[in-house]
Amino acid sequence: MNYNMIFEKAIDRLHEEGRYRVFIDILRNRGNFPNAKCFAGHNGPKPITVWCSNDYLAMGQHPAVIEAMEAALHDVGAGSGGTRNIGGNTHLHIQLERELADLHGKEGALLFTSGYVSNEATLSTLAKLLPNCIVYSDELNHASMIAGIRNSGCEKRVFRHNDLEHLEELLAADDPEAAKLIAFESVYSMDGDVAPIAAICDLADKYNALTYLDEVHAVGMYGARGGGISERDDCADRVTIIEGTLGKAFGVMGGYITASKTLIDVIRSYAPGFIFTTSLSPVLAAGALASVKHLKASSEEREGQQKAATRLKTMMTQANLPVMESTTHIVPLHIGDPVKAKKISDILLMEYGVYVQPINYPTVPRGTERLRFTPGPHHDELMMTELVKALVEIWGRMAMKLAA
Repeated sequence: MNYNMIFEKAIDRLHEEGRYRVFIDILRNRGNFPNAKCFAGHNGPKPITVWCSNDYLAMGQHPAVIEAMEAALHDVGAGSGGTRNIGGNTHLHIQLERELADLHGKEGALLFTSGYVSNEATLSTLAKLLPNCIVYSDELNHASMIAGIRNSGCEKRVFRHNDLEHLEELLAADDPEAAKLIAFESVYSMDGDVAPIAAICDLADKYNALTYLDEVHAVGMYGARGGGISERDDCADRVTIIEGTLGKAFGVMGGYITASKTLIDVIRSYAPGFIFTTSLSPVLAAGALASVKHLKASSEEREGQQKAATRLKTMMTQANLPVMESTTHIVPLHIGDPVKAKKISDILLMEYGVYVQPINYPTVPRGTERLRFTPGPHHDELMMTELVKALVEIWGRMAMKLAA
């Protein structure tokens, strides 16, 4: 058997379908975001503007975050020293977990090395522990949530996206005595729409189900203190588990869950993805701690980001570009073809110094390929004007239809 040929054919299929992913070689400029330098396809670094970062509020560049990380590096050192059980349970981890529990109004919190790990580890562990558990999963849930549910080995029901009638139909059809868990997100990051959290909690109450809410694209972004959509909609106390990330709006790295003390203790004690993983570097924990504290007290970044998103949506709409409807900070521009999406992305980068990655299958369904813009508080009107002009020019060059 020619193993290498199998691997080469697998890569060839991605190229043929226009889905081969190219990772751009860039460096961000401290204190100058969203400006950065690109090292791909030309001699030496080229100035670019980043339009697709999940560092939504530029907290990865914030002086308080950088200062906290530098101080931790000098005071504590680089690594954590191992798993939390063996040698990596630093005081910074404990402080950060307390801040996160407070952020969501929960009794406890647990840190993981990423949002992917927190979803996979928690969902797989929780569903295994619950007898005859059935998980009800929104069809647009993150891959990490799907992986966790699959790895639990329990029964799964997939309900149509944000479809409460379908969810209730599935809940009503199952054994009333079976353990039930509803898993969903607050902000769905490829479309920019929002889950009806309170209504889902109503169904959970009616059918005696637990709820698991992924808030990774909303923490730091919504609510008076950055607690996410569940804080904004005043229903965080009704959700059993709130999961979030430290790598997007908080600008650092890591994932977490918040819940009751007992539930946190169960995941801490049973989840292999937590038990056997080296803990976050104290440097990262210190930066995240500073970021969470800052965004609890400051709404300036959130307000600036929301204004920027609204402005860009308006400008794209006025230019008849096919911007997809979104009620959040996500600004998706419909392309509908993976090859064209990649070509437009390449032209923007090479000719206009605009960096935005194409979003293709399996991240989004085939035929809905798009460019996903995430304007932040430091994207000014001139940047937006130049971006929209570039997009209109490319649409004309490629003989693509503008919106009616």
